[in-house]
Amino acid sequence: MRVGFVGFGAMGRPMAEHLLRAGHALSVWSRRPESAAALVAQGAQWRTSPAEVARNAEIVCTNVTGSADVEGLAFGPQGLAQGFAAGSLHVDFSTIAPSAARRIAARYAADGIDFVDAPVSGGSAGAQAATLAIMWGGKSALATRLQPVFEVLGKSIVHVGETGAGQVAKACNQMVMVAAIEAAAEAARLAAASGIDFAKVRAAMLHGSAGSRVLEVFGGRMAAREFAPGVEARLHHKDYALLLDEATRLGAPLPVSAAVGQQLNALMSLGWGRDDTSSLLRVLEAGDQRDSAR
Repeated sequence: MRVGFVGFGAMGRPMAEHLLRAGHALSVWSRRPESAAALVAQGAQWRTSPAEVARNAEIVCTNVTGSADVEGLAFGPQGLAQGFAAGSLHVDFSTIAPSAARRIAARYAADGIDFVDAPVSGGSAGAQAATLAIMWGGKSALATRLQPVFEVLGKSIVHVGETGAGQVAKACNQMVMVAAIEAAAEAARLAAASGIDFAKVRAAMLHGSAGSRVLEVFGGRMAAREFAPGVEARLHHKDYALLLDEATRLGAPLPVSAAVGQQLNALMSLGWGRDDTSSLLRVLEAGDQRDSAR
């Protein structure tokens, strides 16, 4: 297939590389051309704008930071919409607001263009290993067209519902995952306050009912005090802002998520946004230090 790709961060670049290796003809564009240089060296075609990417692709994939970024790529100057022919398809792997996904889809639909919101879970490691969980929203009839793209990127592909449903699923995923990271941080803090090695506590927990991927990965980083980013905390902070805004709009009470959101706010204020989300442990420790200083 002729596929376009925009967004070459820690997840986007390996995803684009998988598409190239699968034999798809890949067109690429980036605000920073150097971020796409490795892909061009591997055989991707550099295009001068998002519109040019769209003119040379049946499906364009994007993986950027937020709602405004996706809307800008789609409808800004020399945006994708200016290059798409009727019947084209925009697949967005970003995590954005469900309402933004629906808004983008509605604008595209007026010109006969389809939009799919397909946020992913699995982090950069999952992107590199092509084991992402892909949760997508859009017309179910698009599944056959999407399969050649999705099958080389992920191990779990679930059509959740109509446009925006993928983003709701991703919000639910982030709620549970980051709440578990906070719980692991609190367990680590309790162990330390009790004079017990959290590494040993974690080893015991991994074989109990609290065992989880979060405790294995993020708890492991806490035990080793390695806070270099596997996932930058600022991205989880952004995701929580989206889901809490959606909850406010719907009137859905999310008391645990609200508390976790405040801890993420504290993490950002302490300057750790580009460190790993396991830094939620350091937020608790910083609070202890402030209390002991009083």
